[in-house]
Amino acid sequence: MKRERLVQELLAVFGPRGVLWEPHQLLLYEYDASIDKGRPDVVVFPTSTAQVVAAVRIAHRYGLPIVVRGAGTGLSGGAVADQGGLMIVTTRMRRILEIDPVNLRAVVEPGVINLAVSQAAAAYGLTYAPDPSSQKACTIGGNVAENSGGPHCLAYGVTTHHVLGLEVVLPDGEVIEVGGRACDWPGYDLTGLMVGSEGTLGIVTKAVLRLLPAPEAVVTLLAVFDTVDQASEAVSAIIADGTIPGAIEMMDHTAIQAVESAKRCGYPMDAGAVLLIDVEGVSEGLEDLARHIARICEHYDAREVRIATDPAERERLWSGRKGAFGAMGRLAPNYLVQDGVVPRDQLPRVLRRIQEIGRRYGLTIANVFHAGDGNLHPLILFDERDPEMTRRAVEAGAEIIRVCVEAGGTLTGEHGVGLEKRDLMPLLFSPADLEAMARIKAAFNPENRLNPCKMFPATKMCLETWGRRKARDALPIRSGPSTPSPLEEELWI
Repeated sequence: MKRERLVQELLAVFGPRGVLWEPHQLLLYEYDASIDKGRPDVVVFPTSTAQVVAAVRIAHRYGLPIVVRGAGTGLSGGAVADQGGLMIVTTRMRRILEIDPVNLRAVVEPGVINLAVSQAAAAYGLTYAPDPSSQKACTIGGNVAENSGGPHCLAYGVTTHHVLGLEVVLPDGEVIEVGGRACDWPGYDLTGLMVGSEGTLGIVTKAVLRLLPAPEAVVTLLAVFDTVDQASEAVSAIIADGTIPGAIEMMDHTAIQAVESAKRCGYPMDAGAVLLIDVEGVSEGLEDLARHIARICEHYDAREVRIATDPAERERLWSGRKGAFGAMGRLAPNYLVQDGVVPRDQLPRVLRRIQEIGRRYGLTIANVFHAGDGNLHPLILFDERDPEMTRRAVEAGAEIIRVCVEAGGTLTGEHGVGLEKRDLMPLLFSPADLEAMARIKAAFNPENRLNPCKMFPATKMCLETWGRRKARDALPIRSGPSTPSPLEEELWI
């Protein structure tokens, strides 16, 4: 039967350690860090571009949808196989192929951990700037797919500003290269098009990354405020002063409670908000600049501004921000994190609206976010074992995104659209806009097999397929590549 033939073909390419098809194994790959779920039919673990090509061609012959997954840290359902099909997991493609200190370049495979790039570059006095909070776990392939940001994107920009070229496998198995090692290339910016396309245009198998000289010195400040409004006004004043720190992160009272209980990093438990600020550059004059920023914070009623005295204290202060999402387990079993962006001067008003939404839906919402560029991350706390509470969390999240767009912002800054926000895209884009993007997608992915039904509002075809998928998932679980029943064969894509 079709399923058994598929498994046998994949085993011939990947071997027994490179293919998963047993139901209990597939359960581990039915989710990412969002709240959406969808079980793939089979999972493969390529170690080379050639194996990715082989997997894509096999899927093409069987008419299967393809979902690519990295470390599974995505927050919008982009790596969820809600249509079933073949999942390609790139975590075994983890070679750093080259560090070029003369031309400030690195060439890496998609499964390389984000932090590993900077660690490898550090020997040459270099660093890779994009630093998602999950940088100890997330992979470059996923960062490219979602155009990830991070705390230091205020000064250095997001992933697209640091990707020079890509090797990409198209849905028919053709391998192309876009961009390259040079600073600029003629013609259309296909590299920029691929970055942030969420796996709908091609599968990245290599990336040429821009490296930067590591800053000579870094000074970290912790500014403590009684209210979120005071902290927000201080952020706007720092930027308006012409000073662009490496990072400005904010946590509100609820987030501080969770983080300090979990990490013991020195945040005052009674604070209404704290700002974590990095100032980077040459050593000379950096302390003076830090003190200048401290005075701005004090002008906006900061009750305390603490300057880290050594690298250990700096690391301790940042450990709270980097571990903030995980610390939410102190407050609730689950959280739904949103990713809206608003103009900086709208921060106080939008944050007040977020708290009002939380009260109206009967939900606690913590705020941990990139204040410097207005990229909000409201964490809606709930218990997924309670269907009614889960429904309210999802509705509250959608309302928060509407508020961000109404304030002149956008519906994602770095987490992507994926499944979570695809039906909210018309808030930001006209039908003509969406049609233009659909035509670009069709040029690369004409049969809609690469990450289908992501990014754009669900079509009738997607909804019908999803209905068949739900029916298939309700069937009794059987083990091994055994012959499916007639009903299973009908439901299997």
